[in-house]
Amino acid sequence: MRRTKIAVVLVTLLAALLGAAGVAQAQTPGRYVALGDSYSAGPLVPPQQGVPAGCLRSGSNFPSVVAAGIGAAEFVDVSCSGATTDDFTAAQGVALGSNPPQLDALTGAEDLVTLTIGGNDVGFADIIQRCALTSPTNLFGAACRASYGTTLDERIAVAGEKVATALAAIAERSPDATVALVGYPALLPDEGPGCFPVVPFSAGDVAWLRGIEKDLNATLEARAAAAGATYVDTYTPTIGHDMCQLPGTKWIEGLLPTAPAAPVHPNALGMQAMGAAVLDALGANTAA
Repeated sequence: MRRTKIAVVLVTLLAALLGAAGVAQAQTPGRYVALGDSYSAGPLVPPQQGVPAGCLRSGSNFPSVVAAGIGAAEFVDVSCSGATTDDFTAAQGVALGSNPPQLDALTGAEDLVTLTIGGNDVGFADIIQRCALTSPTNLFGAACRASYGTTLDERIAVAGEKVATALAAIAERSPDATVALVGYPALLPDEGPGCFPVVPFSAGDVAWLRGIEKDLNATLEARAAAAGATYVDTYTPTIGHDMCQLPGTKWIEGLLPTAPAAPVHPNALGMQAMGAAVLDALGANTAA
C-alpha cells in the first residue's frame, strides 16, 4: 500500500512538472511581426532575402536578432527600404515587385510588433544628398541648414502625427500585442565637428543634423508614450559607433561603406546593437 501511495505521488508530481512545462511553453512568444523602413530591413546587410527583393531585407537585421532572442514561434518581416507611413496602408512599389500594405501582415494574433518609421517621411535621402552637395560650400558655416530653414521642423511635426495614426491602427488590428516603436541610432558623433571630408558635412551642419535626428527621436518617443507603446532608444547605445569611426568600431556606414550595408545605414554590428536594445527594452533574455 505504501509503495502504491508513493507511486501515486510520483505520478502526480510528474504530471505537475509536465503541466508546468506546458505552461512555460505556452508563454513562449508566439507571433512577431516586424514593420518599418530600411532601418528595420537592413539594406545590403548579408544575407539579403525575402520578397520582393527590392525591399532589400536582411536575414541579419535587428528584427531577426529580436526573433531569435525571444524565441518567436512565428516571425513575419514585412519591413521595406524606403517605406514611409503611407506604405503601412498602401502598396509600396520597389524594384522587382511591390510590397503589400504593411499593416496587412497583422492578423490580430500578434504578441509583438516592432517598427521603425518616420525618417523617410521627413526626407532622409534628400537630406543626406543635399547636405553632401551644399555643406562643403561653406565649411565655416552651415550651408545645408540654411538651405532648409525651418522646413525639417515642420516635417518632423507632420511625421509625428502620421506615426501616431499608424500606432493607433496597429493597436486596433493587434490589440493584445506589445508594440515597440524603435528610434534611430546615432548616425553622427554625439559631440564635436564630425569628420570632414570622410563625411562631407561642415561642423555647423553636423551639429544641426545631430539636433534634427534627436528631435525626430524625441517626437517618436512622445508619440509612443501617448499611444501606450514601448519606445526603444537605439541612439544612446550606439554613441561612439557612428559613421565617423574606424571599421570594426563603426556600426553605421558612411557615404562610402567599408562593410556590407547601404550608405548611412547600420551594418551587421549596428543591427545586432539595435536588436540588443529592443530585447533590453522588452526585458527579454539577450542570451536566448
